[in-house]
Order: sequence, then structure tokens, then C-alpha cells
Amino acid sequence: MTITPKIRLGTRGSPLALAQAHETRDRLMAAHGLDNDAFEIITFTTTGDAIRDRPLSEIGGKGLFTKELEEALFAGAIDLAVHSMKDMPAKPPAGLDIAALLPREDPRDAFISLTSKTLSELPQGAILGSSSVRRTAQALRVRPDLGSAPFRGNVQTRLKKLQDGIAHATFLAVAGLNRLGLSDKITSVMSMDEMLPSVAQGAIGIQINLHDEATRKMLLPLNHEETSIAVICERGFMAALDGSCRTPIAGHAIIEYGRLKFRGEALTSDGKHIFEVTREGALSDGFKMGQDAGEEVKARGGKLIAY
Repeated sequence: MTITPKIRLGTRGSPLALAQAHETRDRLMAAHGLDNDAFEIITFTTTGDAIRDRPLSEIGGKGLFTKELEEALFAGAIDLAVHSMKDMPAKPPAGLDIAALLPREDPRDAFISLTSKTLSELPQGAILGSSSVRRTAQALRVRPDLGSAPFRGNVQTRLKKLQDGIAHATFLAVAGLNRLGLSDKITSVMSMDEMLPSVAQGAIGIQINLHDEATRKMLLPLNHEETSIAVICERGFMAALDGSCRTPIAGHAIIEYGRLKFRGEALTSDGKHIFEVTREGALSDGFKMGQDAGEEVKARGGKLIAY
């Protein structure tokens, strides 16, 4: 009797990361007529998960949530890695490739508070719980009076900190709350005009070894073209700015009437200065368009933007 090797999915161990891995597995099952026994989900504790007492900007940035998974891919310990694309560094390591992007969830940010319905209704000097330099800068832009408290940890940990009164409000991705069945925790959803989201927020990427053609072929039915086109554009913007967790940048692309439309911005950490940009172009020009927008912002922001 021939035993078929299991398809090994690597993921972080948080509830949200596991929900994303399960979604990937379920889509593969549906696409190829497989059952649950065909898969093995292998969890990893990344450096970003292990170090929770300091802001990411102090310990290395975005790659802290992907390094251990990428090392497992290189070692052949897993066949594919499931990532939140907003955690992916601007420059991926040579030898690995994002082979598929799942359909994007709601990319907006959620305002969550037990005391106020909106950001503008927070009392003077209220404490905002967030470790995101982008969200903090965007909030300070309209509410410079706010104080801040670091909020590291998974979604449930951050909600518990809010419940414990460590802060008056926090922000979380709508996508993550939806995937966890926690959308009822949202006090209000921030519009794109109020808070432009992080590059690739709401998108799940599946990473493989560059030359693993069997896994690439298996993932083909999962790739969502519209999401892929938009995320490629947004990541072009981030690449031009060398975006990291030290850089308050945001960017979002959509397809309308067969054209790609992009909005991006970079801010100073105190929210006092903002450099905004828009682009529109052909779907095939996404990365170049995002990169060009990033170069413009970089030139305009100069030394005010922290790299």
C-alpha cells in the first residue's frame, strides 16, 4: 500500500494565523477534492510572537513574523507557508515566492472602544492602545492630544488589554476580526478617508520554494487575480519607501472599470506631516505604478520620513 505524503502547511500559532491556515487548507480541499487527512498544519513561534515587551520597530520590523516560516521552507520542513501579506517585508528572500493570494477580506481598520463610539468622541487626553506606527500617526493627525500605550500580542490579547482598562481605545484590522468571528467587537469601522490601511491589509499570501512547481500548480486555482494585482501595486509603493515597522506608511489599490487606482501616504510619527499620492494606470503596470508613487512620496518627504 502506497502512503501519500501529507501536504504540510506552515503557520504562526495565533488564533488568527490558524484561521488563515484553515481557510487555505479548506480552499485546497475544495479545489482538488481532498479531505482533511491530506494535510498537516505545522505551527511556528516567530521572533515577533516571542518578543512582546517591545515595539516591532525596536527589534527588527516586519520580517520578525516570517523568518522562521521561511527558514522551514528552505529546509524542506513545510511545503507552503501561510502569511498575512501586511507582515511580509518589502524585499522577500531570494529563492522563495508568493505563489497565490486568497480573495482579500475587508481591508479597513476597526475602531474599538468601551467608552466612545468614534475616534473623535474620545475624551481629551485619552489613551490609545496601539503598537502600529501607522495607526498611531494617523490617529494623532486628527487627535494630537491623545496619549498612547503599547499594545502587542494577538487579537484576543489586545481585546483583553482594552477590557482591563489599559487604554480607552484601540484599532484592529476588520479582516482579522471577521476571520475570527469577532466582528461584533467592532465599535465603528474607519473609512478609507479617515484611516488609509496598511499595505496589503486583509490579504493572505501563500509562499513556496521558487522552484517547487508541483506546489505552485496545486495553488493555481486559489490565486485571486484582482487581489494579486492590487497587492502587487501596494507592495511596489512599500518597496520604493523601503517600508518597515519604523515607517508610518499606508497604501491601497482597487480596480475600477478595468483600471488600477492607487492611494498612498507616508506620515511623520507624530502625525504632523503627511505626504499623499494617487496614481491610476493599466492593470499590468501595478508594481511600477506603486513604485513611482513611492518615489514621489520619498522625494517630497525627505528626511521627515523615518526609514
